[in-house]
Amino acid sequence: MPRGDKSSYTDKQKRKADHIAESYEERGVSHEEAERRAWATVNKESGGGNKSGSGRGHPDTHESSRKGGRRGGSSQSHEKRSAAARKGWETRRKRAQG
Repeated sequence: MPRGDKSSYTDKQKRKADHIAESYEERGVSHEEAERRAWATVNKESGGGNKSGSGRGHPDTHESSRKGGRRGGSSQSHEKRSAAARKGWETRRKRAQG
């Protein structure tokens, strides 16, 4: 089987890759890069093509999917967040006294 041949993947894996690629493209990733990332994600979750025999293989792990929404973080730097927290604390302290 030549590299890039998707015939050993199940229909569900193909649908999942299409959906993931669509999501990447919506976020501005090029079509080729989106396809590459999508298949890498499917391979990571399912261990590659699963078509060779009923009941064979390992259960899928969905770690990659879960991680997607949790990446990133605040757009502010640590220093700015700390300064904002200090300022808020000072304001609350002064209002509690007065």
